[in-house]
Amino acid sequence: MKVKSLYVFLLLASFSINAQKAITPSETLKIEGKIKAEKTFTINDLDAYPKVAIPDQTLHNQKGEVKNTVKNMKGVLLKTILEDIKFDYDKPKELNEFYFVFVATDGYKVVFSWNEIYNSESGNNFYIVTEMEGKNIKDMDQRILFISATDLKPGRRYIKALEKIEVKRLE
Repeated sequence: MKVKSLYVFLLLASFSINAQKAITPSETLKIEGKIKAEKTFTINDLDAYPKVAIPDQTLHNQKGEVKNTVKNMKGVLLKTILEDIKFDYDKPKELNEFYFVFVATDGYKVVFSWNEIYNSESGNNFYIVTEMEGKNIKDMDQRILFISATDLKPGRRYIKALEKIEVKRLE
């Protein structure tokens, strides 16, 4: 009986260890894919942009339960960061086929369409967070954060340790 209990304990402990895996902080944000030239932003580059206040956000888990509230944020509008990115297309209507995959250092991914970013009110509320709860981006645990400030449940698109945005096109 003791062997069985030990086995169950070790099994549960291994699940717990895996669930507590730390996220590696992101130090740069790379934009790549269907664009004319890749671009990499450092933390200092992102911090140099003009910042705007972002409303406090209540984050929910997948069950809709309150997980956390992030407060006192400032950030850069995503469209501002993407301003100098030249997309690789022949005709403007082809942009309807573009989508963006946001990737965190732990492999977490969120997808946005070109129209969602550039042709909707939601896109006017997508931010790279550069300050939060009194900490500058250089001092934040996961460094580069993304938040959608008008989502009903922003926890699903609150991306910690964002390291890459892949620009893709439907085939």
